[in-house]
Amino acid sequence: MTETYLLIGLGNPGREYRENRHNIGFMLLDRLAVKLDTRFTRLQSKALVASATYQDLKLILAKPQTFMNLSGQAVQGLVRFYKLPLSNLLVAHDDLDLLPGTIRIRPDGGSAGQKGMASIIERLGTDVFPRLRLGIGHPPGQMDAADYVLQDFTDEERPVISETLNRAAEAAMLFVREGLDTAMNQFNGSV
Repeated sequence: MTETYLLIGLGNPGREYRENRHNIGFMLLDRLAVKLDTRFTRLQSKALVASATYQDLKLILAKPQTFMNLSGQAVQGLVRFYKLPLSNLLVAHDDLDLLPGTIRIRPDGGSAGQKGMASIIERLGTDVFPRLRLGIGHPPGQMDAADYVLQDFTDEERPVISETLNRAAEAAMLFVREGLDTAMNQFNGSV
């Protein structure tokens, strides 16, 4: 039987959010879909889903279509449907505590205030599952974090973010191919 991996990117649905910092997880999944020559064509378990085969493995790419703070609904539904061990799940999300250009792959951990991750942890009943944290940096000055994450990346940030997404896509594929430890050893760090 073919082994299946579920790659989740967090974001908010809707055109108005597409370029927001909070949607860097969706941006990564879009980048992966291009690399894997697949498209998001179906709605399943409250997520927009694409399927691909990669080196005899089945990959499910999913972008939850609930808003960020309810992402756990889609993740829980997909994990149950595909009967996946949580070790075959990778959740990509924005992280305020990492500088733009930085990615971190972790085997577990809390939500660090990221509401989508908090929802997933609550729905899965554990925080022990792989995640790919994508740095977006802290808001400037006294700006509220909620306002900051809902802003689009600036023109100055876009080249760094594009390179970050390329590296994150490579990291996700290495995770699928060779496992979490290899991906962490090779990719944790900045551009």
